[in-house]
Amino acid sequence: MCGIAGAFSSDESRGLASAVEKMMDAEAHRGLDGRGSWSESFEGGGGVALGHVRLSIIDLSPSSAQPMASRDGRYQLVYNGELYNYVEIREELEKEGVPFATTGDTEVVLNALIAWGPAAFARFNGMWALTLFDRRRRTLLLSRDRFGEKPLYYFQDGPTLWFASEIKAILAAAGRRPVNQRIASLFLSQFMLDADQETFFEGILAVPPASYGELSLDETAARKEFIVYWEVPTALSEGPEESELLPAVRDTFIDAVKIRLRSDVPLGVLLSGGVDSSCMAAAMRLILGPESEIHSISAVSRDKRFSEDSFIDIAANATRTISHKVDIDISPQEAFELLPTVIRFNDQPVASFSAVAHFRLMEIARRLGIVVVLSGQGADELLCGYRKFLGFYLKDLVHQGRLVKAAVVFFEFLRRGTVLWQFSFAEARRYLPAGWNHESLDIRQERIRGFTKYDLGSDGNTLGERQRLDLSRYSVPQLVHYEDRMSMAFCREIRLPFLDHRLVELLVPLRPEWKLREGWTKWILRKAMNDLVPPGVLWRKDKRGFDNPQDRWLKQDLAGRIDEMLDGELAICDHGLVDREALRRKYGEYRNQTIDRGRIDSREIFAPLALEFWLREYEWAIGPPPNKARYDN
Repeated sequence: MCGIAGAFSSDESRGLASAVEKMMDAEAHRGLDGRGSWSESFEGGGGVALGHVRLSIIDLSPSSAQPMASRDGRYQLVYNGELYNYVEIREELEKEGVPFATTGDTEVVLNALIAWGPAAFARFNGMWALTLFDRRRRTLLLSRDRFGEKPLYYFQDGPTLWFASEIKAILAAAGRRPVNQRIASLFLSQFMLDADQETFFEGILAVPPASYGELSLDETAARKEFIVYWEVPTALSEGPEESELLPAVRDTFIDAVKIRLRSDVPLGVLLSGGVDSSCMAAAMRLILGPESEIHSISAVSRDKRFSEDSFIDIAANATRTISHKVDIDISPQEAFELLPTVIRFNDQPVASFSAVAHFRLMEIARRLGIVVVLSGQGADELLCGYRKFLGFYLKDLVHQGRLVKAAVVFFEFLRRGTVLWQFSFAEARRYLPAGWNHESLDIRQERIRGFTKYDLGSDGNTLGERQRLDLSRYSVPQLVHYEDRMSMAFCREIRLPFLDHRLVELLVPLRPEWKLREGWTKWILRKAMNDLVPPGVLWRKDKRGFDNPQDRWLKQDLAGRIDEMLDGELAICDHGLVDREALRRKYGEYRNQTIDRGRIDSREIFAPLALEFWLREYEWAIGPPPNKARYDN
C-alpha cells in the first residue's frame, strides 16, 4: 500500500523529476516507510519520471522499494496495492524459470507483467493501481483492480500525461483546474460520487476499474482508451444443488479472508456486530487458530438508537478477538468542524457524516498499531443486503408477470420484520422511475440543471443487472474511494474479502432466491456460515449500517451553524452551482419535517454543505469564480 505519481511527455523532460517530487509531497501521508523516484530523458525530446511513497506490508526490507526495475533494467514499475495470491503466482513463474530476488508481491507483479503482459491482470487476485514503463518501446501501461479499490488518476496536458494516486498530487504539478459542473450537478441532485471516469476537477479523469491502457510516446497528446479485462457477470445461473452450493460459498469466502491475512505487519478487523463483519471475524479465528491474537475495532455510541454494543460483544466473545471500542459520540459541532479535513483527504465531497466516523476509526487503528484492517464493504451489494434490493426484486417479479410470487415474497419480509420497517420515502424517492419521481425543490442554478441524470429507478432490468451496476458504478466505487482515503490519511490499509472476484463470480449470477429468501437478506451467506457465527448475530433482523444521527444534527444541533453559512459568502453560489434562496427554502422545509421522516432526504441538505467545504478546501486548485476579487491571489 503506497502512493504513486509520475509524468510522461513526448515533448519536454526538464522539470518532470522536480514536479514528481511535488506530487509525492502531496500524497506523502500514503507512505511513511520510504520514498523513491526514477526519471529518464529521451533522445530527441521528451522523458518520463516516476515516484513512489511506501507503506511496507509484505517484505519490509529495502529490496522491495520502488520504483522497481526489472533484472535487465528494461522495465520500471510503481505499484500501489496488494496481490493476495502472490505466493501462488510466484510459484507458477518460478516453474517457468523466472528468478526472484525479494520475498514481496511487488516483484511478483513486475515479473508477471513481463512474462504474460496484460493477460496477467486476469490472474491477479488483489487490489492495485500501477504504471509500468517499458524503456525499450517507450510505452507506459496503466491499470487498476477490478473494483477500483486502489485509486489512479491522470490528466492530459498537451504532450504530457500526469498520473497519481490522488488528485491533489496532480494539481500540485499541473496547476489549477476548474470545477466539473456535470459532476457537481450529479452530486447535488442525486448524491452521485465516482460513478464514471470524470472527477470534480475538469479534465482530471480516473483510470477505470477492471481495465488497462497502454500509451506510447507519440500518443501522449491523444485521449486514453482503456481495455476492460474483467466484468461483473450477470447471466442468470441455476447453480448447483444446495448441498453443493453452501460448501462452495463457505469455502470461497473463507479462502478470500485467508489470502487477505498475508501480512508482515499487525492486522485486525472492523467489527460492527453485523452479519458481514461477524462472518469475517469468525473466518479469521478459524484460519489463524485458537491462540492467535485478533484485534477488532468497533464504533459504538452512548445513544442506544445508533449503538450495536450488544451485538459487538456477542461477536467479539464468540471469536475471541481483542475488542477495541471507539466512541463515535463526538459532538455535532466537532463533526462539523472535522468535515473540511475529511473532505481535503477525500479529494472530493463526502456523502454523509459517516466518513467522519470512519476517519476516527482509522485514527484509532494507527494508535493501536494495527496497520492492516479487514472491512465488509461490498457485502450488501453482493448479497442484496440493502432494503432497496427487495424493491428491485419485487419490481423484477412484477415485470415478469409473477404477481403471486411477488406477493409471497412481500409478505414473507413483512412477517419476518427484517427490511420493510426501515422504509423511508425520502430515500426511496431517488429509485423511482424518472417519470414518477417528482423531486423536491431543485437548488441547482439554472446553468447546471441540463445535465443528464442517472435513472436509478430503471437502470438494470433484473436483480443481477442491478447488482452489477451497484458493484461497478452506483455504490461500491464511492465506498472504496472514501475507505481508501480515510485509511490512507493515517497510513492504514483496508482489505475487502467480499470483493474477491471469485466470490462475486459465484454469487451474483445466482437466482435471487438464494439471496432474498424467507424474509431474510443475505440468506446464502447466513446459511453457509451457520455453524461459525452465533445465531444472535447471524440471524439478527435489523440492519443499521454505519449510522449516525445526521438527520437530527442537520435539523437541530447544527441549525445555527448552517443558517450562518447560508447568510454568509458561499462558494457554491459564486461558482454558479447553487441558488442561495432555493437552498434556504429547502432547508426551511426540511427543518419542519419530523426527525427521520419526510420527503426531503438529509443528503439533500448535506450535499451542498459538503460541496461548499470542498470548494473552500480546494480554492487554491480551482481558482477564483467569475468577478469575485476575494478569490484573487
